[in-house]
Amino acid sequence: MTTTILAKAEPMLPRAGAFYDHPLRATVLAELHARPFVPVATPARILHAAFLVDRSQAGADRAAFAALCTARGQPAPAREAKQHRVSFGGAVVRWERHAEFTTYTWELPAQDLVDGGLPFHPSSGSLAEMLAQVPQPGPLLVAVDVHLVTDTADALALDRLFDRASLARSDVEDGFAEIATDFQPDPSGFVRILVRDRGMTADAAGALVQRLLEIETYRTLALLGLPEAQRLAPTVASSEQQLSALTSEMRESEGLAANNKLLGALTSLAAALEADAAASLFRFGATRAYEEIVSARLRAIGERPISGYPTWQQFLLRRLQPAMRTCQAIEQRQANLSVKLTSAANLLRTRVDVELEQQNRDLLQSMNKRARQQLRLQQTVEGLSVAAISYYVVSLIHYLLEGIHARAEAAGLHYDVGTATAMSVPLVALLIWLVVRRIRRGHVEEG
Repeated sequence: MTTTILAKAEPMLPRAGAFYDHPLRATVLAELHARPFVPVATPARILHAAFLVDRSQAGADRAAFAALCTARGQPAPAREAKQHRVSFGGAVVRWERHAEFTTYTWELPAQDLVDGGLPFHPSSGSLAEMLAQVPQPGPLLVAVDVHLVTDTADALALDRLFDRASLARSDVEDGFAEIATDFQPDPSGFVRILVRDRGMTADAAGALVQRLLEIETYRTLALLGLPEAQRLAPTVASSEQQLSALTSEMRESEGLAANNKLLGALTSLAAALEADAAASLFRFGATRAYEEIVSARLRAIGERPISGYPTWQQFLLRRLQPAMRTCQAIEQRQANLSVKLTSAANLLRTRVDVELEQQNRDLLQSMNKRARQQLRLQQTVEGLSVAAISYYVVSLIHYLLEGIHARAEAAGLHYDVGTATAMSVPLVALLIWLVVRRIRRGHVEEG
């Protein structure tokens, strides 16, 4: 007997090309590779500059850089590209577009140190002609000169390159490199960073250089929030004092006019505060983001301390954190002041509303009193009108009885005109009163 076993068919999955993509799928996937690390071979010299730009300046910068690339026979950056790397002569230029700034990085081949020479020669100022090939897109904020050298001698005279008082050194990349800087601009305006290579691969050197450039760039951008905080500090302090004075005055103010005046002052103060907060919102938000990037890059390079010198993280945190706390404090004071102003304005507005309701109640009571008076006057007038109308009707009846008196006597009918007139008075008055009452009831029902 033969048994046939049929294998269960596996479900067929559609090919990737059979799906339709989300409109942003390509953009999201490309973002991870927008700014890749570029391998750097030791020795090397890297000059890096960052320029603050607005939307129009960014567009003009892209067009100018594209024109320069075309003129040199190099491909221009794509329309939506955020970075582009081209070779001009013996140097490589890397252009990068960020949210509020643009960076240019020149990668120059450098000779290693011989005969006890010092790094950073020739000076960055002597290379200005090469840097000027790129039109400046906006105001310069960051300028960095990185010199990557082989570790040929431990006795390199760093004190001749950097200010000993602010020199920060550390071992990184598991001891395969040493970094040193004093975070101060040289005579040409560039902050010098020395990297001593102790056996890094080109990829590791490129990643390290990129992180060092980002640390210097973003720590400078983060500090842009400090002048804004210092500018706002007197205004915030003044607003706090005004709020304190206004709330103290609120406890003693009485009357609708005084409370309306206080409400207007609180509203004006709140408007001024919100205008300052809105103007500084982007700057303080960017400061927080840049400070977080700096902290992340410092953790990524994995510093090890060198005896007698602070690490980069120790140096920057000791000086950067107070500035960041100042920005955070001003932002928090603005937020707290806004809440207090809103609460005070709401409290005062409630008081004004209560006073208005009391005034409206008094006004309604006065109107009701006047309405009752008018009703009584109307009833009096109606009573007088009944008497007046009755008088005129009785007068007409009297004339009518006098007119027919002679004919009545000729026909043998005798009556006293005065008596007949007197007898008609109550009947006429009652009839007229009933008519007036009916008319008044009709008016009430219509109302």
